[in-house]
Amino acid sequence: MQRSTLRVVVPAGGLVTALAIWIGAASIASGADSTQAQTTAGISAAEALAANAADHDEEDDYVWNTADVVSIILEGASASSTAAEGVAISGAVVTITAAGTYRLTGTLTDGQVLVSSEEDGIVRLILDGASIANSTTAALQIDEADKAMIVLVEGSRNTLSDASTYVYPDAETDEPNAALFSKADLTITGTGSLTVKGNAYDGIASKDGLIIDVGEIAVTAVDDGIRGKDYLVVNGGDLTVTAGGDGLTSTNDSDETKGYVVMAGGAATITAAGDGVSATTDIITTGGSLSVTAGGGSGAALAEDASAKGLKGTVSVVIGSGMIDVNAADDAIHSDDVVSIGGGTISLASGDDGIHAEKALDQSDGSLTVTRSVEGLESMVITLSGGTVDLTASDDGMNGTDGVTDSMMIAEGVIVTISGGTVLVDAGGDGLDSNGTLGITGGTIVVNGPTEDMNGALDANGTFTVSGGTLLAAGSSGMAVAPATTSEQGWVSATFAARQAAGTIVHLTSADGTAIAAFKSSKDFQSVVFSSDQITMGSAYNVYTGGSVSGASTGGMYASGDTSGATLVATVTAGQHTGGMPGGPGGGQLPSGMPPSGGPSGTPPSGMPPSEVPSASPSGSVAPSVSVSPSASASASASPSVSVSASVSPSPSRSGSTGTSCTATYTPVTQWPGGFLGLVKVTAGPVAVRSWTVTWTFTDGQTVTGVWNAAVQTAGSKITVKGTAYNGRISPSGSTLFGLVGTWRGSNHAPVMTCTAS
Repeated sequence: MQRSTLRVVVPAGGLVTALAIWIGAASIASGADSTQAQTTAGISAAEALAANAADHDEEDDYVWNTADVVSIILEGASASSTAAEGVAISGAVVTITAAGTYRLTGTLTDGQVLVSSEEDGIVRLILDGASIANSTTAALQIDEADKAMIVLVEGSRNTLSDASTYVYPDAETDEPNAALFSKADLTITGTGSLTVKGNAYDGIASKDGLIIDVGEIAVTAVDDGIRGKDYLVVNGGDLTVTAGGDGLTSTNDSDETKGYVVMAGGAATITAAGDGVSATTDIITTGGSLSVTAGGGSGAALAEDASAKGLKGTVSVVIGSGMIDVNAADDAIHSDDVVSIGGGTISLASGDDGIHAEKALDQSDGSLTVTRSVEGLESMVITLSGGTVDLTASDDGMNGTDGVTDSMMIAEGVIVTISGGTVLVDAGGDGLDSNGTLGITGGTIVVNGPTEDMNGALDANGTFTVSGGTLLAAGSSGMAVAPATTSEQGWVSATFAARQAAGTIVHLTSADGTAIAAFKSSKDFQSVVFSSDQITMGSAYNVYTGGSVSGASTGGMYASGDTSGATLVATVTAGQHTGGMPGGPGGGQLPSGMPPSGGPSGTPPSGMPPSEVPSASPSGSVAPSVSVSPSASASASASPSVSVSASVSPSPSRSGSTGTSCTATYTPVTQWPGGFLGLVKVTAGPVAVRSWTVTWTFTDGQTVTGVWNAAVQTAGSKITVKGTAYNGRISPSGSTLFGLVGTWRGSNHAPVMTCTAS
């Protein structure tokens, strides 16, 4: 296939080197993505087919004169034929030496049918109750022919079985290597059945192209099930493949217009220890039904060097239509370049990513459901413009990444865009995550995000803007992120003082009581972000809990709600973020001065917020909180000479009022020569905390040069940090976070912290 699948314009210049610690700064920043790549990634199935070499299918191949059919009768250890020429029989080996049409019936208990025709024209083999087994080599071998076709007679049952150990003439010979082996373009057609057992290697293999037109075909193979080197095209039929290697595969890696697999019709059920469907270039679906189990399914353990992906197209996987059901130990759908979905009904369960595309992933239509995954969708450029997407992920629901840039940095060219359709996300990590920019211009998006504070329902290292559509994102509060205030469409953010239990109903109304949104969460949450064309920046909106919801539900967002009996818990102002990281410069970037982008070693980033950030608490039980936003996969980075401990060291309270307690846990976020940044989570015990103090003593001579979301006092290596007016109070079992930046030399072990509460 021509490599025009991805159409991306990337500006000159290196990667952006500013660390994306200030994730929440996207809520007030603008312009940081002005140099980001613009993409028009996406390819239709028709375009993908047109870019590939044409297959060998011709109408004339399916037409023959019955009067010209040569009969070959298989008789156990021998055979006979009506042919005067074109057929040679030697014991149990039948050799066809001329183009023409041949009907095979009967059984060879240990023999072979060999095609060796130097003539122009097709060799057509009609299998009408033929059974061929061989103990030393392939059962049916097409060694030479202009073109070959196998016709399965209606109502007939045919079987091919090869040797479990092949006997080759010398050590250099490694062919044939399949029960049905062809060196010529091969078509399998007809309405009968064919059972193939590949006891040593592959079941069916063609070194040229392979077309399966119709028929009931069952293949069991030690290695690959069905292989067409130049291409494999399934136009119809009923295929059942059980393979110790790949299920369906095309392997030509010397011609970019070949090496593709097409599913155009019929039904294929694939069970493979390796990849279900694998193509050196492209997998293209335009119809039919494809059911794949790879590597034992999504719950199976996978060896480190094994590949058990559902659909793996090295250049692209293009889904135009059809029904696809994948259960894979590895990625359900994978491409080293592009995955493009323009239709179809797709259900995926994966032990890794639901869909992984190195360069670009787009969906313009169709229905995509990921029922199980680590990350639902992952690619450098993700573009969703239509159809429905329903993702369930233990980590990120949607992850925009280039796979190279540190997850704490802004990745140039990484773009996640949602412009249409319906997107539902249930994520244990970040709901929507982009290491570059995140933009929503249309569609309906509902995110049921993480319950733990180290992730957020929304996360962007660069700018995050909303200019259309409807967005509702609920999740934990520690890393909660809201869109930029420069967004064309208004948004509101509400952070609750205590975690809200799954099943809690939240209503958003205008100041005059007009209902705007009603939501019933499927998970615990503490932060909600909402955006639609009903929100006006700067206006006040009321947040209620309780009441009831009714009508159709879209991921927990209901068509209507009733605030009768509900409690007003907060009044929030559109455009003001009440949780996560406070607003700062740089459009989600860490302010200038952080190495490696420049600045002296150990110097805290310029623009770092003061140790106490003044902020007016909204009414009710909602209170602002501040936090840094590392990726769930972020870890401290150090040179070989640096010792870094990533351990978390909670320590219970040792004083305070009776029953009052708290713990403090420290997580290293990142470090650079001479400087570091860390995050501390303070959690209350079963009794509410009125105030808290965290103390520790550095053991390696580190110093603190800045703290935010708390007040700090230093006395040599002893550090004392206290909560502020807006986060000093913590509800029972609730939590808050503060961050610190400092210097180190030699070693930078994580401190052991003590929390006291009253």
